Amino acid sequence: MPHPISRRALLRATTASAALAGMAPLAPLHAAPRAAPAAAPLTHNRAPLAPQPFQPLPTGAIRPAGWLRRQLEIQARGMGGRLDETWPDVGANSGWLGGTGESWERGPYFLDGLLPLAWQLDDAALKAKAQRFVEWTLASQRPDGMFGPASNDDWWPRMVMLKALTQYHELTGDPRVLRLMSAYFAHQLKALPARPLKDWGKFRWQDQVVSVVWLYNRTGDAGLLELAALLKRQGYDWQGLFADYPYRTKTSKRAIGLDRPDVPGEVPEGLRDPALSVHGVNNAQALKASPVWSVVSGDAADRAAIRRQLGALDRYHGLPIGIYSADEHLAGRSPSQGVELCAIVEAMYSLEQALAITGDPALADRIERLAYNALPATFTDDMWAHQYDQQPNQVRCVHGPGPWTTNGPESNMFGLEPHFGCCTANFHQGWPKLTTHLWMASADGGLAATLYAPCTVETRVGDVPVALRQETDYPFRHTVAITLEPERPVAFPLRLRVPGWAERATVTVNGQEQPAKAAQGFVRLDRTWRRGDRVELAFASLPRAVRSAEGWTSFEDGALVFALPVEERWSTLRPRGLTADYEVRPASDWAVAVAPGAAIERVERAVGPVPFSRRSPAVVLTTTAYPVSGWAIVDGAAAPPPESPTVSGAARPVTLMPYAAPKLRVTAFPTMAIPTAQT
Repeated sequence: MPHPISRRALLRATTASAALAGMAPLAPLHAAPRAAPAAAPLTHNRAPLAPQPFQPLPTGAIRPAGWLRRQLEIQARGMGGRLDETWPDVGANSGWLGGTGESWERGPYFLDGLLPLAWQLDDAALKAKAQRFVEWTLASQRPDGMFGPASNDDWWPRMVMLKALTQYHELTGDPRVLRLMSAYFAHQLKALPARPLKDWGKFRWQDQVVSVVWLYNRTGDAGLLELAALLKRQGYDWQGLFADYPYRTKTSKRAIGLDRPDVPGEVPEGLRDPALSVHGVNNAQALKASPVWSVVSGDAADRAAIRRQLGALDRYHGLPIGIYSADEHLAGRSPSQGVELCAIVEAMYSLEQALAITGDPALADRIERLAYNALPATFTDDMWAHQYDQQPNQVRCVHGPGPWTTNGPESNMFGLEPHFGCCTANFHQGWPKLTTHLWMASADGGLAATLYAPCTVETRVGDVPVALRQETDYPFRHTVAITLEPERPVAFPLRLRVPGWAERATVTVNGQEQPAKAAQGFVRLDRTWRRGDRVELAFASLPRAVRSAEGWTSFEDGALVFALPVEERWSTLRPRGLTADYEVRPASDWAVAVAPGAAIERVERAVGPVPFSRRSPAVVLTTTAYPVSGWAIVDGAAAPPPESPTVSGAARPVTLMPYAAPKLRVTAFPTMAIPTAQT
């Protein structure tokens, strides 16, 4: 991974240092993992922190159902639940289990997704795996407050582990988490002036502020606000970067100092910030920086700055799947550029945090666009192999050159750890954290449906236990049914998000239609809710052809982006323990153009056992396309769609699948200059 500070070099150094101490025994497992406390309390912001419109429910309050549960079960049977059985970096010799192996970010990354997955599925075996990491980490704290592998004192991986531990506390109520975090933050407040943030920690400071705020809301320790301010001062100024955004074209290695050998120290200090500020995952994590800081500052300008940030990334690097290109540095708008899997899951988490803090429903639309398109697109159906980079126009996935800004020849292959293993460890948080943020508490004592997927919810409104059951095949369908089961009648506002793509919404309560005018993107229902009350939503929308600034056409319907599937020929490049590395080559023509105004028809099918699979797509679109000549492979990928395509044959009907279903696909099409009626 050609970073300015080489991950490989750091991993080699930490592993070699840990090996000197010999392998420590594994931390023992509890006889049984701690059970979740009954209805874990909801914690709002303490003064002087700014209030926020929504508050995520405690981890574990929401459990997946329907197709979402099937997706999480697939993850649990695949790498999400069994990665430690085939990948030494998170196996028994992990530095985060007391061993001599990888001692940096991979153990914390793995736990960050494994914990919520285990409890959402109530899976004893997964809980036991997670508990082992937790127990070793809690026992690792030293008298000065530092914790984690002694061979590595980098602030950054501890930021990830803190995120995992906050979830563990919400799931179990284990008081040891609060003690560890309090002692560590006191240590850090003393140590940071002499040992400031650098490299990854400097650019990801906002991730720790999330944990600092979390702890402050539980302890009220004023020193935590001092620590938050220190992290902000030492961290990179993301808001300042986007005030007059300079990175408006595809990144070149030379421009950011990466044309030098991948050796620590080869990149001059002054060039490190440019390289790290155009790094795709850093930008994904930075999407939360201004909203998170606004909770501390109380400044409305901080809260609103995410819009400028997203606007610049969309304008100069945006892809049709709701995120920017970054393979692995920002790469312009060509749909053949890629985006890293780590960037997808980190952007989702950042936007989930930002949605709670700002209440902006447009952020929810973007989360769904990522979750229901980009996230599943980068995995095989069984989630035993993934890509490092995915491309909207992806017509081959082979070991060889690509159009990447800084990545290598394995970047879009499917496998165990193609190109680099950070995504192998980090992807696990995507689906479980989406589940955690489907519903939130509102500041006025109510509940809000912020994202849509099938789930169940157990929470409290005031002192009344309330259960919800949300039944839906969204995003494959546009209807949602919510059944409320309060322990006794209770009055509270229920907010229902109306997606930005919906042309209109219909809302009924117990069969009676309700006013459905959305205020700030949400319909509000105020009433006394009783056991068995049923709310039904229907969102009306037609499939749409969307024209980019460059003239390329893509197709959307609701939260889904659609793509032309290219026939796939898979071959095994090499076995990798319980999985393998694969290449995928096209077995059909892919160079087609579309005409403006062509009819688009939506066809619904059953949602299959694998929700996002080309074998059984739950919905398809049919339209008309034209074969074109001259659209060629350049740098190992489809060239950008030609501005004036040359038609080479008669029109033919085509079936478009949800973007995530085919692994070879065309998503952004060249657009013909003449309307369909004249063809």
